[in-house]
Amino acid sequence: MMTFAKLIIVASFLGGAFLASLDETAVNWTFFIPVLIAGVAGIFMLKSGERAAAQDDSLLATDRNALEQSLNNILANLAELDGRKDKVPTYEMRFEIDRIFRDDLARFADARESMKHLFGLMAYADIMSSFAAGERYLNRVWSASTDGYVDEVLLYVGKAHNQFQHAREEWDKVASN
Repeated sequence: MMTFAKLIIVASFLGGAFLASLDETAVNWTFFIPVLIAGVAGIFMLKSGERAAAQDDSLLATDRNALEQSLNNILANLAELDGRKDKVPTYEMRFEIDRIFRDDLARFADARESMKHLFGLMAYADIMSSFAAGERYLNRVWSASTDGYVDEVLLYVGKAHNQFQHAREEWDKVASN
């Protein structure tokens, strides 16, 4: 159904473009409006299919496991990094962040939309607010490492850890219900 919906959208776009190019001063609305309606119907079908796929129980279970495992890995790795942050050379911290966190951050980001269906929009916002702040702090550590700002690297590793801990607390609140 998703492929069919995409084909309708593409055909509608191409048909509308063709009809609009037939005459440079006027559009034949008798043909153009049905093509436009077909495109809107295709978009509606596509969005309905995406919504149904996003609420699939097996996808939600898989994404929930991915979210929880990623968050646990990020927290464990960040606690370990926070404990040894003064031993990692400032200019090397960015490589540590890339090596340790890239996969888990990407996996969490890929599955995050499922939180809306699992826990609701408010819980999604609470978790993502802290998660995004922690991710921004990690990015700040990465940038400070590149620029050689030792104090900022040391400070924001701890701040990132606190934000991810708060995200985990928010997760635990909603996951226990």
